[in-house]
Amino acid sequence: MATENQVPGSVGTSASLSLRLGQTIFSSASLLFMSLGVEFYSYTSFCYLVTIMGLVIPWSFTMAIVDGYSVLVKCPIRQPGVLLIIVVGDWVCPILIRSQLHTTSITSKI
Repeated sequence: MATENQVPGSVGTSASLSLRLGQTIFSSASLLFMSLGVEFYSYTSFCYLVTIMGLVIPWSFTMAIVDGYSVLVKCPIRQPGVLLIIVVGDWVCPILIRSQLHTTSITSKI
């Protein structure tokens, strides 16, 4: 009888749920602190960064709900199509954030 080893932090585990909740909380906190900044909206790069963080928060919260449901039902997600969407979303969000952070750091040095 073959048993499947679950990787800690993979989709549908309690570790993944806690990571997603942490990601949602810290993304919300960073958006809050960026929005409280003095006239951030006058810089295009900061506006774009706030927009990206506004996209990351719903993504992280949706994934936390999916993980929570998966943990509650005790049925990890293994459908290839769903996993592909999760992987692509998890690649796109950090790439957008990192590219914008790089642009913001260059802009602030000028």
